[in-house]
Amino acid sequence: MTEDSPEISPLAPEAFPELPAIDGVGLADCEAGVRHRGVTDVLLAKLAEGTTVAGVFTKSKTAAAPIDWCRSILPLGTAGALVVNSGNANAFTGRQGADAVREMAIAAAAACDCTADHVYIAQTGVIGEPIDAGKITRVLPDLAERLGSDWAGAARAIMTTDTYPKGCARTADIGGVEVNIAGIAKGSGMIAPDMATMLGFIFTDAAIPADILEIMLTRSVDKSFNSITVDSDTSTSDTVLAFATGAAGHPTVAELGEAGLAGFRTALDEVCLDLAQQIVRDGEGASKFVAITVAGAEDVIAARRIGLAIANSPLVKTAIAGEDANWGRIVMAVGKSGEAADRDKLAIAIGGIAVAEAGAVVPGYDEAPVAEHMQGREIEIFVDVGVGDGEATVWTCDLTHRYIEINADYRT
Repeated sequence: MTEDSPEISPLAPEAFPELPAIDGVGLADCEAGVRHRGVTDVLLAKLAEGTTVAGVFTKSKTAAAPIDWCRSILPLGTAGALVVNSGNANAFTGRQGADAVREMAIAAAAACDCTADHVYIAQTGVIGEPIDAGKITRVLPDLAERLGSDWAGAARAIMTTDTYPKGCARTADIGGVEVNIAGIAKGSGMIAPDMATMLGFIFTDAAIPADILEIMLTRSVDKSFNSITVDSDTSTSDTVLAFATGAAGHPTVAELGEAGLAGFRTALDEVCLDLAQQIVRDGEGASKFVAITVAGAEDVIAARRIGLAIANSPLVKTAIAGEDANWGRIVMAVGKSGEAADRDKLAIAIGGIAVAEAGAVVPGYDEAPVAEHMQGREIEIFVDVGVGDGEATVWTCDLTHRYIEINADYRT
């Protein structure tokens, strides 16, 4: 963090967690001056030979150059290295941007003794500015010589407007063998499903075939990174990658439905959800963490869409920031979602306190305890739309004036 860095979010965890070294993963980071001086901005991860990989990327139609590169090599199913830089997203940079990614991949391949089509690239920062790939390529040989397991340093190297590094770890059992999962992420603004201006990297010493890892990662992302929003804007650069080195030495995994994978799938879900929620807690200018559960929808997809309509409403978000128990704005957001809802069965609770039921305010409603809940850091909203069994939870934060300040000053 530099002297000019923003204050740490009031919703941040007390400290960066302890993450285990993952056999087959070596990490190193440095300051390369991609955009600013005084901050680490390049991360190199060298991966053991045979490491499998899975990935989920932004659905933006203006995706950045590294997204195109990663998508092109993902079908190979294996990885040898990962290079990440902050400070420049290398998005909307034309042929020069594509050439820069290839140059970085070739340099990383030489430093990590693999081929360029096994090097994954992720970039985050300003859109539309040409990147000087040389700033990154010239530090890679040195990074490859001093690999370690500094997860906190790795997490800091990928930050942009983040106020704190984000990490999470879990263990699981596959065939009687303990396996480790460790993940880092960045994200603070331009956060909305599909996925966000976020990067997430998950590493495990488990031996998981690429096709099975892809299915598990996609399902985990759907329940985590695709269920958060800060400001409804989808980035050009969203990337979540999972790497499995196979170093743990457990019995071979052949099918997704194997009983021995249940614990691993749960642990992967927990890592993704923890990282996703940390991103929301670091939402630009955020002062409150908001969980919105929608029940009674036609299906899970409809429930999530209704939840996101509430979570993305500027009126709802500013009411939360102002600690105003204006539940009528929730009613409005449900109605605009485009999903089925029975107005005359609609029920709302805030902080576990019933506010509305059967399409009207509850008899004798007392706003005082709801207003007290709104003064806290953790806000809970529950809505039942009364048409089916679909249920989903999404997570967001409030919208404060600080969000405007951060984004108005982002490039300058």
